[in-house]
Amino acid sequence: QVQLVESGGGSVQAGGSLTLSCAASGFRLSSYSMGWFRQTPGKEREGVAAIGGGGTTTYADSVKGRFTISKDNAKNTLYLQMNSLKPEDTAMYYCAASNFYYDLRPDIYKHWGQGTQVTVSS
Repeated sequence: QVQLVESGGGSVQAGGSLTLSCAASGFRLSSYSMGWFRQTPGKEREGVAAIGGGGTTTYADSVKGRFTISKDNAKNTLYLQMNSLKPEDTAMYYCAASNFYYDLRPDIYKHWGQGTQVTVSS
């Protein structure tokens, strides 16, 4: 059974940092592409960062240089390190797994967590 559980969300001031974690079970991260996505009310879900099974990464332009996606295959855990946070980063953040190649398109991801809220105040 594939399960993804996010944690680490919270409320921070602009310029602060947060690290999100996604604990995976039922599959090996080394065999899947993983992604972080975010969504606010009234907007479509958007890709933030993705990492392939081999470790190659891609980022949305809005977070390049500020966010870092990584994984620990031994712990079967995905991470998103978020630095220099801005109010526009406020959203519900989701991790997802795909048996396809890594990409920022949410439609290719088959398995999703329930999300963790990130709120950034000015």
